[in-house]
Amino acid sequence: MRTASCRCGQLKIHCVGDPVRISVCHCLACQQRTGSAFSVQARWPDAQVTIDGEWCAWDRIAERGNRSTYRFCPVCGSTVAYAGEGMPGLTAVAVGAFADPDFPAPKVSVYEERRHRWTQILGDDVEHID
Repeated sequence: MRTASCRCGQLKIHCVGDPVRISVCHCLACQQRTGSAFSVQARWPDAQVTIDGEWCAWDRIAERGNRSTYRFCPVCGSTVAYAGEGMPGLTAVAVGAFADPDFPAPKVSVYEERRHRWTQILGDDVEHID
């Protein structure tokens, strides 16, 4: 089991087993959400995820037309998890929320056309998607 948490520790996400996908996203919405040049998330089947603590939700329509629901801590504001219609049945958890430098590397990099030119996701087995 892996446990992710918000910065204040009030909201925790427990994930059982291995993630089905670990990815990097370069879309502008993820850049705004993280305050960084990209986001990194791991996805688990909903049945393998348990949420402990209070959380708030915010919905948005992604540029491809799918609704995404973000779960964040009402105390510190950290977005810890989200789910989207584009990948139904899966919960995405921000990899940084695990605070684990040994977390497995991403195998997918999406919205590459929005990638900051000074970034590069390396690995012979990384799938790059525009």
